[in-house]
Amino acid sequence: MNKTIIIAEAGVNHNGSIDMAKQLISIAAEAGVDYVKFQTFKADNLVSENAVKADYQTRTTDKNESQLEMLKKLQLSQEQHYELIEYCKSKNTKFLSTAFDLDSIEFLSALNLGLWKIPSGEITNYPYLKTIAEKNEPVLMSTGMSSLDDIEQAINVLVDNGLSREKITVLHCNTEYPTPMEDVNLLAMNTIKNIFNVKIGYSDHTEGIEIPIAAVALGATVIEKHITLDRNLPGPDHKASIEPDELKAMVKAIRNIEKALGSPDKVVSSSEEKNITVARKSIVAKRNIAKGEKFTGDNITTKRPGSGISPMRWNEVLGMTAIKDFQKDDLIEL
Repeated sequence: MNKTIIIAEAGVNHNGSIDMAKQLISIAAEAGVDYVKFQTFKADNLVSENAVKADYQTRTTDKNESQLEMLKKLQLSQEQHYELIEYCKSKNTKFLSTAFDLDSIEFLSALNLGLWKIPSGEITNYPYLKTIAEKNEPVLMSTGMSSLDDIEQAINVLVDNGLSREKITVLHCNTEYPTPMEDVNLLAMNTIKNIFNVKIGYSDHTEGIEIPIAAVALGATVIEKHITLDRNLPGPDHKASIEPDELKAMVKAIRNIEKALGSPDKVVSSSEEKNITVARKSIVAKRNIAKGEKFTGDNITTKRPGSGISPMRWNEVLGMTAIKDFQKDDLIEL
């Protein structure tokens, strides 16, 4: 069974609080995710003073503060990273973080996390992509706001700078928070797989949990979903995140889907073999039949159980001679 990597995106939903960050790790670990992911950035390196907020950020945060002021409240210190890594270990889950600037890439590289996440906003950032590629470690790349040309160029930068295609997983994504259902375009995920010959996954910003589950059924190998302690908390991403009970339900559903997908082979399962004789039919006597009488459509029919001659041999049986007397409903013998 190929296990789907499930990433609980804590992101900035800790609201700058290390205690809240630990609570997010705890609920994610309890739900059984593979990674809890945060965001690593220096706000001054990420946005300029005059950078505006996204519409969804304006709706969910102080309208009078700039994007830079908002992000400064949400950045984690290096010491907090160390603390959260240790806390993840204590909860038997893995720590992951997305770097949003070159200094943060180098900091995360020193942590030896072994996996990189490229966010949608960096897919056209050549220096960023080149630096990630040179680490020569597996990469997850989100593709929100991207065309196929954008994806192709980003993959080419990664490959041209030493990263093998086998180490790249491209995540289909839409960056509107929350994403309208009509904009999910989930079938594009497999278009990406077929065109670029890469592993695929899905980074979700819809409300609810059904779309990530559907993505796994369609072949996603990685699922990323924002989590929160409470959607009513202040902050840019809480409204488009799922709460603890929803996270548990999503993880359980994905693990069930993994089991249910099975293999491409159509076979009789061991659990259903016992049902064959119960549910299928056999050729039986439609009425009493005397020895020597020929079988016809008037004296034989098909009924359960399926432990006798298969009805698929119907034409073979017609016209044959009864070898003994049969009572109504007796299984026909030849």
